[in-house]
Amino acid sequence: MNAEDWREAVRKAASALVDAGAAGEGYPDACVRVVEENGPYIVLTKGLALVHARPEEGGLAVGVGVTRLAAPVEFGHPDNDPVDLLLAFCTPDPDAHVGTLSGLARALSAGLADRLRAASGQDDLTRTLKEALPHD
Repeated sequence: MNAEDWREAVRKAASALVDAGAAGEGYPDACVRVVEENGPYIVLTKGLALVHARPEEGGLAVGVGVTRLAAPVEFGHPDNDPVDLLLAFCTPDPDAHVGTLSGLARALSAGLADRLRAASGQDDLTRTLKEALPHD
């Protein structure tokens, strides 16, 4: 996927959650505001951003999606720019938010980012993400 800058990348990543019915229409803009207000803390590791907003800003269900950029974008993070991989998630409530975050953290520490970068296309990306996350 192509994006001109981090804002477009975040909106595209979060829009996949809207398209899936997991987030409301305003969720992508809420995710951009998170970075505008709090800085690039969502850039967790080299090249990877965890796109999200608070549950009350549009989370309708638990949703997780992955976006791989054709060309990396800069978020302004001092150590982990540029970003080529965005994991977007939303949840309907704070408890699910914490649970989803911890599941993503475990998957990332087990090498999820490298497996996503090695995926051969969108179907493979989606399958890799689904296999890495715990099922409720």
